[in-house]
Amino acid sequence: MIPSRNWADAAGLPPTAPAALILPRSSAEVSAALTLCNDHGRPVVPQGGMTGLAGGAHPLEGEIAISLERMVGIVEVDLLGGTITALAGTPLQMAQEAANDAGLLLGVDLGARGSCTVGGTVATNAGGNQVLRYGMTRANVRGLEVVLADGRIVSTPGKMLKNNTGYDWTQLFIGSEGTLGIVTQVTFALHPLPQSIDSALVKVADTAAALKLLGELGKRLPAGLLVFEAMWREFYDIATGTMGLTAPVPAGDGVFLLIEAPGTGDDGFIDALSANLETGLILDAVIAQSDADRASFWSLRESVYEHGRHFPPMIGFDISIPLERMEAAVEALRHRIGETFPGVPWVVFGHLADCNLHVNVMPEQSGPETRKAVSDTVYGVVADFGGSVSAEHGIGRLKQPYLDLTRSPTEIALMADIKRMLDPGNILNPGRILAAG
Repeated sequence: MIPSRNWADAAGLPPTAPAALILPRSSAEVSAALTLCNDHGRPVVPQGGMTGLAGGAHPLEGEIAISLERMVGIVEVDLLGGTITALAGTPLQMAQEAANDAGLLLGVDLGARGSCTVGGTVATNAGGNQVLRYGMTRANVRGLEVVLADGRIVSTPGKMLKNNTGYDWTQLFIGSEGTLGIVTQVTFALHPLPQSIDSALVKVADTAAALKLLGELGKRLPAGLLVFEAMWREFYDIATGTMGLTAPVPAGDGVFLLIEAPGTGDDGFIDALSANLETGLILDAVIAQSDADRASFWSLRESVYEHGRHFPPMIGFDISIPLERMEAAVEALRHRIGETFPGVPWVVFGHLADCNLHVNVMPEQSGPETRKAVSDTVYGVVADFGGSVSAEHGIGRLKQPYLDLTRSPTEIALMADIKRMLDPGNILNPGRILAAG
């Protein structure tokens, strides 16, 4: 009996039992499995922590699941070179903790850190909380080991900061969602571990003010920002009202920002906020005086993971909007969602400095017709404002019909050419990113 955890990822699609489940313990075993599947033309769905929200690891009928859940472990922490190498099934948090134990920092951090895997993080080019400083997963990968559709194993050790020898093939597989090969081992670059972190919860009048504050802080904080997380009033009202979390600053109209910067041992962070408070750009602010204060700020931002206890299942979106069009796009979302789905709870929040909005709509009925209607509404705004249908969660199955809103026909054709070259039998995650067939 195939365990139910392999029947569905976190996308909310109806569970589907894979035709078979393969649980390799090494890249050699992944190679043997793919060679066999390729020879017999059997479609494969790679699986990791099953936390994906786009349906990329969700089985289709007849697919064979290859789960890397047994390929767990830290291969090496290289202090001199500043890298960490881990097997693909290793939870991201385990890799983070191994880096921290060595006095270094892994720059990739997601809310699902305890359950998502490093292989899945690479396969989706995940973003998360610290992209502003450390970049997407792509910017943190130094080397990969990948098994191709025909079973060949290709790897680059990633031990050198400079290795300018021909095509950087590793970049093809970052964000490919298992459609070009299966990632079996990852080497990440590591960063200095901040000695302390300054944290504040800030209220500003609107989206334009939030973006202006981002620019002002960039001028005043030479060490830069770690985090600039935005919660619009719908989100903050639910967190502090429905969910009963402490409101460090009063609710109401405005945008609420969780701002963090590396501690520098002086009053630079306080001075930067105070200067913008004096000009009226900041309406209210609370600076964390302890780890408990900082945790309370983050409990507000991460309260979204508990929305299911209070509301119907959410239909979630992970979009990007150019910063210069962000204010108008948020207002368009408010207008169109409110007009099309009156009375339905919804929230907008996200990594504002990275152009990334998360939009969750929570209607009573969330069947295929409703999901399509909500998707058409949100992605209509994305198209109108020149945005992206995926900022950091990938395309998978759910966003595949909307890919052409963000990518041109020439780009999609190039992706299809690459797919045919590396996977001519189309056995690897068919129907994800690109249309089936």
